[in-house]
Amino acid sequence: MSRPNISRRKFTAAASLGLITTCAQPSLATQEVSAKQADQKGPREADFKRDYDAPSFKPSWKKAQVNRTLAQDFVIYAHSDLPMVKKLLAREPGLLNATLDWGGGDWENALGGASHMGRRDIVEYLLEQGGRPDIFCFTMLGMLESVQAMLKLQPALIDAKGPHGFNLHFHAQVGQENSKEVLDYLQSVKEIELRPVPFLRKKKN
Repeated sequence: MSRPNISRRKFTAAASLGLITTCAQPSLATQEVSAKQADQKGPREADFKRDYDAPSFKPSWKKAQVNRTLAQDFVIYAHSDLPMVKKLLAREPGLLNATLDWGGGDWENALGGASHMGRRDIVEYLLEQGGRPDIFCFTMLGMLESVQAMLKLQPALIDAKGPHGFNLHFHAQVGQENSKEVLDYLQSVKEIELRPVPFLRKKKN
């Protein structure tokens, strides 16, 4: 089927009157790609549009950001695999404090992951490399004075939640014997029901 011969001026006029609509509609191929993207599992950024004035400071973005997949892998390995943590950190030092949002504001970095898994070896390595410790890290390591000092500074931290919602009591539990004093202290500040930690039971069996 031959296409009608139409000048650019006539095409523009027809389009403005709504007589030509095919260009405004996504093609079947485009619709299929959009559907596939919607079905894909993986990170996706929430929709956002400013309803306030943009900051006056404009970032320059002179350096490339650390690759997200690499940062994701680093945080995952920090839960259980010290050799891989060392390997990836040697490859990209910028990973040390890389933080991911797993969705809905569930932020986690490598130190946070290692802390709630009770991986003292990984935590200590990350700290040696300059990782930034927090109260959850101190709790798992059994650093009672540090935990007491932070709770004295801000008592509301007793209800603080770390990555995936794990609280201070949980971090003291996974620290096991090293953090027993911290757990007793936390219970004296706010007693809660302590539930068994599944992966700790697996280690004992």
